[in-house]
Amino acid sequence: MFQRTLQAGVIGTLRLANRIVMGSMHLGIESNGAALAAFYAERARGGAGLIVTGGSCVNRAGAGGRNYSFINEPESGAPLRAAVEAVHAAGGRIALQLFHAGRYAYLASFGIQPVAPSAVASRFSPDPPRALRDDEILETICDFARGAVRARDLGFDAVEVMASEGYLLNQFLSPLTNRREDAWGGDLERRMRLPRAVLREIRALAGAEFPVIFRVSGADLMKDSTTAQEVLSFAGALARDGVDALNVGIGWHESSIPTVQQVVPSGVWVPFAAAVKAAVGELPVIASNRINSLAAAESVLAAGSVDFISMARPFLSDAHLVAKAARNEAPLVNTCIACNQACIDRSLVDAPVSCMVNPRAARELEFPEQPQPKALRRRFAVVGGGPAGMESARALAALGHAVELFEAEDELGGQFRMARRIPGKGDFNETIRYYTNELARLGAVVHLRRRVGDAAELRGFDGIVLATGVVPRRVALEGSDLPHVVTYADVLLRDAPVGERVAIVGAGGIGVDVAHYLSYGEANVDETTRFLYEQGLAAPGNGALLVTGRKSVALIRRGATIGKGIGKTTRWTVIAALRAAGVTTLPNVDYEAIVPGGIRIRDAGVSRLIEADTVVIAAGQERNDASLAPIAKLGVPYRVVGGAKDAAELNAVRAFDEGLRAAHSLSLSS
Repeated sequence: MFQRTLQAGVIGTLRLANRIVMGSMHLGIESNGAALAAFYAERARGGAGLIVTGGSCVNRAGAGGRNYSFINEPESGAPLRAAVEAVHAAGGRIALQLFHAGRYAYLASFGIQPVAPSAVASRFSPDPPRALRDDEILETICDFARGAVRARDLGFDAVEVMASEGYLLNQFLSPLTNRREDAWGGDLERRMRLPRAVLREIRALAGAEFPVIFRVSGADLMKDSTTAQEVLSFAGALARDGVDALNVGIGWHESSIPTVQQVVPSGVWVPFAAAVKAAVGELPVIASNRINSLAAAESVLAAGSVDFISMARPFLSDAHLVAKAARNEAPLVNTCIACNQACIDRSLVDAPVSCMVNPRAARELEFPEQPQPKALRRRFAVVGGGPAGMESARALAALGHAVELFEAEDELGGQFRMARRIPGKGDFNETIRYYTNELARLGAVVHLRRRVGDAAELRGFDGIVLATGVVPRRVALEGSDLPHVVTYADVLLRDAPVGERVAIVGAGGIGVDVAHYLSYGEANVDETTRFLYEQGLAAPGNGALLVTGRKSVALIRRGATIGKGIGKTTRWTVIAALRAAGVTTLPNVDYEAIVPGGIRIRDAGVSRLIEADTVVIAAGQERNDASLAPIAKLGVPYRVVGGAKDAAELNAVRAFDEGLRAAHSLSLSS
């Protein structure tokens, strides 16, 4: 089934077992050699053909944060060597990414002003950079080369040079950020000089046999930046200079076009990598960004437009996705849903990274999953089959215990059953699919349509996890019982009829999701074409995009922030989509009453009617914990997790995490 994906490949002198590269991700645990080694070793055992580490800074000025590794500093040697040795012991291959943030660095990291080709501020870092002097440029070139030699000596199989995503080498290539008029800026030849010099110096110091990959930008997605032809010219120059492969990234962190979020269709950026491949001939080219399944990777590779696929976040959600495919176990793969909440959102603030749907990621030592000896195995009940309950049941079963899960609805998933209805969130259904299949594989007994009404039903279990989640919050608002008033759950779970004009009470994450769902409509083109058209990157064949079925939506909130609580890298994309769909946002208002024909609000002290055929209540959630007190009286160990524990600021990251922690805590309890 995955014939092309599982085919061996070659990058320079390096032979790889398959065509899947685990892309670079900063983890925030780079100083912890044991944790770093455990994380990478599990991905090597899971079948990654080549692992690329998170960026290792070539000097302090280029730091992306305090928790990065520094390849040229002695303190980073031991953790990096531990990672190399663990990956090799697991039969894998690993490359170190050489990194310099340029103007994306932070003064707060080490008190060093960010440096760049020119003193052009970014929207990513609050600290304006200064222009590098000529001698500092030469020193930076040496730092990259010294880093490559050090990586080679530590045992790495290759290096990848970061020259994409708006970091330093990409900044030198772009006329947007390189406004120099000396030998390092001006026309394309001079703007290419620094990255080309880095490659040549690495070759001179590390040797012709040591594989060097460059991560280049397929498109900056920034107005007045590097042109498409300049991208291809740069790729050709690197090919002539002897690079062993090109890994094609997309976009800058400052771009107004989303590149890795849920709203981005799978595989949409492959044509940019294919264009690079066409320009460089036989040189291996790696496509990346928003390819989150091996089925998608196989389709791309079978088309022959690129040679390898880089998948980063999918290796957070499932370390063994390649090995499972090789065993014909694709239904057991835990799919990356591109939520970004526990990974990219954390990495951008230099916090330890994990994964929403796999909270063990990067914490393998904290939560080992060796089955307990038979003498210690016990019988546990999990009440509730949402994110927290599914993860508790999975983890307890993986630890070797007998598990029974009780779910009142006719399928697992909890809030994810609603989330999968939202544009861009279809992959949330893959999480439900994974847990359904994985619990069956582990032998957990799942009772659907089984509401635990009496805690006495749970007698005989050695421990209980209460994971009954939340219910929509009731609002004390006059008119909330009128027939044109529904809850968000009515809309997303029960397909309640909704009129053409809709007012949504509450504009947190759920309110925003409902607004997106109702205002999205249906287009006359496929999702990929629609995305490219809406982002100004392409147009449908007939030159027109027609969207029908949009509801007229007003999103109303007492507070100031629309979409408060949505992740940093996701919120702006959804707000932009709502704006483009014509959704009216009304923050800082007071609700007066729901009336026939709409809802009366007080806005800036003025009372007015928001006309609506339907009013949707999305004013938060309340704990669904009615079983807590009876369970507590049973006299057995129990844990309360997710929304049943605390509905305030509830998100799925917390729910999955608490589910995992509860399982390990109960497993260790006497």
